[in-house]
Formats: sequence, C-alpha cells, structure tokens
Amino acid sequence: MTSPPLHFLSLPRPDANSGPAAGVPDTTTVAAHDFDVDARTGFMPPQAPLSRLPEPWELWETVLDEAISSRLKLGEAKDITEEDRQKSESWRDKTRLLPVLQTTELKQSEVLLRRSHLVLAWLMHFYINTLHPTAPIIIPRSISIPLLEVSDYMILPPVLTYSDDVLYNWKFKNAETTTGLPTSDNICIQTSFTSTVSEEHFYLVPAYMELRGAVALSLMSLIMDEAYVRDSIALRRISRYLQHLSHVINDLTTILMTMREKCDPDVFYHEVRPWFKGQDSMKGERRWVFEGVGEPEYEHLKQPSDDQLHGPSAGQSSLIHAIDTFLGVESHKASISGASQRGKEKQEESFLGRMQKYMPRHHRAFLRHLATNPRPLRVIVDEETTEGRNPELRIAYNEAVQSLKNLRDFHLRIVAMYIIGPSRRVAAGQREIPGTSQTASVATIDAPVEKGTGGTNAMVFLKGIRDRTADTVLVSNLDVTTI
Repeated sequence: MTSPPLHFLSLPRPDANSGPAAGVPDTTTVAAHDFDVDARTGFMPPQAPLSRLPEPWELWETVLDEAISSRLKLGEAKDITEEDRQKSESWRDKTRLLPVLQTTELKQSEVLLRRSHLVLAWLMHFYINTLHPTAPIIIPRSISIPLLEVSDYMILPPVLTYSDDVLYNWKFKNAETTTGLPTSDNICIQTSFTSTVSEEHFYLVPAYMELRGAVALSLMSLIMDEAYVRDSIALRRISRYLQHLSHVINDLTTILMTMREKCDPDVFYHEVRPWFKGQDSMKGERRWVFEGVGEPEYEHLKQPSDDQLHGPSAGQSSLIHAIDTFLGVESHKASISGASQRGKEKQEESFLGRMQKYMPRHHRAFLRHLATNPRPLRVIVDEETTEGRNPELRIAYNEAVQSLKNLRDFHLRIVAMYIIGPSRRVAAGQREIPGTSQTASVATIDAPVEKGTGGTNAMVFLKGIRDRTADTVLVSNLDVTTI
C-alpha cells in the first residue's frame, strides 16, 4: 500500500538528530503535517501499519511468530513446568544465534522503522520475561544492536512503548481491505504476547479512544483559530467548540468503561501485564545488559539509562497530554501551595516529561507546539470572563475541565480494578471470583503501593494528576464552580 504524494509518510524523512527549529513556532494552527497528526484519525495512522518486514529483516518476524505460536510462558509463572522452560530456552537459543542484521536501509522509511521497533522490542520483552526470575538479563546482540540503532534513528527508548502496543499495532479485520479509515468496527490487533481476548481488548480500547480523540484535536485547531481573532463572535464560537470538546472527552470515558467488557482483571494482572515490565520493575539487582555495547564495532551505541527502560503505559498517550496542555492543566498551579504540594507537582511534571520521551518524536513536537502557544486558552477565558462578562465561555471551559476530571476519576477505578485489586488478592492468597471484579475494585481504591509499568506509584500519581485537573477550574466571585 502506498501513501498519497503529500502524505506525511511520503515526505523525505528528517534527520533523526535534528531538533525543533529555533524560535517560537507559529501556533495559530495545529494543522501542520510535520506532526504526523491526521484530522480524521488523530495520532493513529490513517493507513494500516506494516504487518511484516521484508527480507532480510524477515528473520526477526520468523522468531517472533515462533514465540507467539509456541505460547511461551513467563519465567515467573507459578504453573511453569520443566517442559515450558526447555521450550523457552530453545527459542532463546535460536534468537541468540540470529545474525546481527544491518539497519541502515531502514532509515529510508518511517513505516519500516515503526515495524522494526515494534518487532525488536517485542522480541526483547519475550526474551527477558521468559528467563528464570533469578537469571542475569543479557540481551543478545542479535536483538540489542539493531534495536538500539533503530531506537536512535527514531529518537525513542529501546523498549516496548505505547505506540508499539496501540498506535502501530493494528490491522483491518478484513485482510482484503486496502482503502478506508480505521474505526472501532473494522480493526483488530496485529501482535500480542498471550493471544488472549483480554490482551487484545486491552490494546483496542485505547486505540478506540485515540480514534475518537481525533475530533478533540480538530476542535483544538478551531479554537486556536478563533483565539487569534478573539472578537465577540469568535468567543461565542469558542464556547460552542468547548461544549463539543466536553462531549468528546465524555465519550473517551465511555469508551474506557468498555475495558470491563472483555478484559479480565486477573488475566491482565497475572498473564498480560508482566510482559510489559521495564528495568525499574525488575526485582533485586537484575540489570538489563545490552550485549555488544562498548565493543569497537558498536562504539556508536551506548547502554541505555534507567529512564529509557520503563515499560509501556497510558501515560505515553499523546492524546491525553494534548488535552491537558490545551486546557492548561499542566501549566496551571494552585495560587496557594505548600512545599510538599510543590514537590509532588514537580514529581508529576518530571514523570510526564519522561513519558513524552516514549512518544513518537513528531507527536512530541506537536505537544511542544501546543505548550508554546502565545495565546493559552485558560488565560484567554480568564481574561474574557472577568466581572461576569461572557459567562457562557467560562461555563463551557469549566465543563470541559470537569469532563477531563471525570475521565481521570474512572481511570483511577480502572487502575484499582486491574492492578490494585489483583495485587491485594495475591497478598491474601486469593483469586478473583468471576463476576466480582467491579465490587472488588471499588473497595481497593486505597490499596497498598503498587507501581505502574511506567515506574510510578500508580494510585498516588494518578490522584495527584486528577486533583491538579480539578484545580484548573476557573472560579470567580460571580460564578462559583466546584468540582
């Protein structure tokens, strides 16, 4: 399948080491193709991602196929047998014996690079997580060298990311489909660790959210255009667009609620989530060693830092970061804040900043573009609604913030249901009884510390971001709004 002549993927690939242009970008619009954001599908590509690499990189695909079809087991699985361990070791032996394939030609195609990063990262996570829990982690050069090189080209960490799991991990259900756009009705997942319905649904739900979120991105563009004009007519239009944005964010929450329909909390926690582990989630002193790094032939490569080896997480979604930035959640600070609160906010900002490094570089550029907007929406709304003026504008803005806060409330429930609840049952030596996950999740909101795959104390972090969202509401003496 070829891309239209003016499509992002058909344009010359920029040098991976080049940074953003100097100076403040023109932020009167967010329509520039440079950001790889499609008006119809948002951060998801409008065309199906490449499903298989050509020769000579087909070798990577073959060993990945074998890992999936063999149903390799987690090395830490309690029910693993000696036969399972031998099967995993046989696969790892085969992977270690692969030649170190050159990657230079991959640089000519963003599509090839995306698939290469996905396949190599999946191979690495299969390799690491099928090892015995006490075995040293030495990633063979057949994986480590090409993965580090591809990651350098893409300016991405050499680890599985949200874009590998979601953005570039789908295909059309009908193999003969070559035209049309992805929708929630016509796509399925390409690659998974367990081939379970729970894992596929775990990837599909955020994919559906990304597709619905394309409308939010278009509304941002319209609002920014009107903010440039900023007359009475423009302000009324901004109010209408904000009302629409609120509805779209509510739709995102509704889509997130469908996670419960096909993704079983215990299957996710015990069988799916462990495959996502990054360096920070490993027990003891087990360090990831990328074989070949430091040797004369590969002196251009470096051992990744711990900050580059977090597992994939929802915090790597550019969509939610974009909504945050646009509404002013990330830049807004409460007017009265103690030292401990400021410290917590710095930690949250640090984590969010790290997660942006796990996003495709063009999507990071999009977020920088939004963040440097000289006409921030929250400031405009605040200025234009003083002394009771334009009350509908303030109400519409606050409704959008409220919708985002509601989305975060439900995300907390999802984390409680799929991470905190199962971890508590493990501690109690229990297994969830089918049909009781919703009741269990409500009861475990304040469960003991459990880290997310992105390396955070999941509940504490998410509550902090939720509270900052609530604080973003604009309150005046004439229009008191509380969340």
